[in-house]
Amino acid sequence: MAESSPVRFGILGCANIARKVSRAITLAPNATISAVGSRSIEKATVYAKENGYPSTTKIYSSYEAVLDDPKVDSVYIPLPTSLHVKWAVLAAQKKKHVLLEKPVALNVKELDVILEECESNGLQYMDATMWMHHPRTAKMKEFLSDSQRFGQLKSVHSTFAYLGDKEFLENNICVKSDLDALGALGDAGWYSIRAILWTTDYELPKTVTALRDPEFNEAGVILSCGASLSWKDGRVATFYCSFLANVAMDFVASGSKGNLRVHDFVVPFKENAAPFYTVEDLWFGELAKSIHPAPSEQQVNTDLPQEALMVAEFSNLVGSIKGEGSKPEKKWPTISRKTQLVVDAVKASIEKGFEPVEIIY
Repeated sequence: MAESSPVRFGILGCANIARKVSRAITLAPNATISAVGSRSIEKATVYAKENGYPSTTKIYSSYEAVLDDPKVDSVYIPLPTSLHVKWAVLAAQKKKHVLLEKPVALNVKELDVILEECESNGLQYMDATMWMHHPRTAKMKEFLSDSQRFGQLKSVHSTFAYLGDKEFLENNICVKSDLDALGALGDAGWYSIRAILWTTDYELPKTVTALRDPEFNEAGVILSCGASLSWKDGRVATFYCSFLANVAMDFVASGSKGNLRVHDFVVPFKENAAPFYTVEDLWFGELAKSIHPAPSEQQVNTDLPQEALMVAEFSNLVGSIKGEGSKPEKKWPTISRKTQLVVDAVKASIEKGFEPVEIIY
């Protein structure tokens, strides 16, 4: 698709996260906002104005109207997780490409319905896991793939936590059993699980075992939890996610020859520059009074924020399908499904008294 013919997005709802993605669509060189829909046209009108939508943006009083607009190529769906299967399937049936906020579904059974509808209609699907699109991610993968510097992967540990205030813990959709029943596991754990799978080149673990003593609210929604993942060859991974701890976005991969560490893998401390740290052949100094060498900081700059790069990548794929008759890129539905499988396994392990759950793809 030519640059003069950007991919036209419709936004379903006026969620807070959609403000960030709306800005990303504006920043991406090959995308534009064409329509927004809300159950309240007044709310949608104010939302469009506050977020600097183009004056040509159609404002609708329903999600259906966005899907029925022939000038919408793709939809971004930031609705509560319990509504994803309904609206993503409807979008695909209306021949709209789907950029779906995570967690993408309540379980893999729901996700399969979405993916099958997208595939049967020749549509691109992608989940909105933004850090995947930062150039730092590719640079980190270069290090992890270097057998001389990193060696063989042995372990991964990832944490994503943030402290919800009283308002959040009482009223946010992420803590409502009828809206986002996966709670912290779906909202924060999704990122850590994706990071672990990314490190293993999306080779699924053999078993997943939830850690004991997860925290729940009165509605039974997870507020914090963790799990360990095991592979047949001895590789292990752990993660922790929480709405009850100070912001942490840490990720550590340990190899036989080197280590990689990043402190802001979900959202960089700075929008235009993101560091990660590597160390090779680390060893003890005399009398084990020190260790050396010190980690090396690698700084990766970007002109566009990671969410805009995500929109640009998605729009590139949509443009190729529309303009050149290309097939949808299957990488994105595949890794989305694998992430969901692990989310499901953690939940199942909690429900089974923290027994190991075998992953079957």
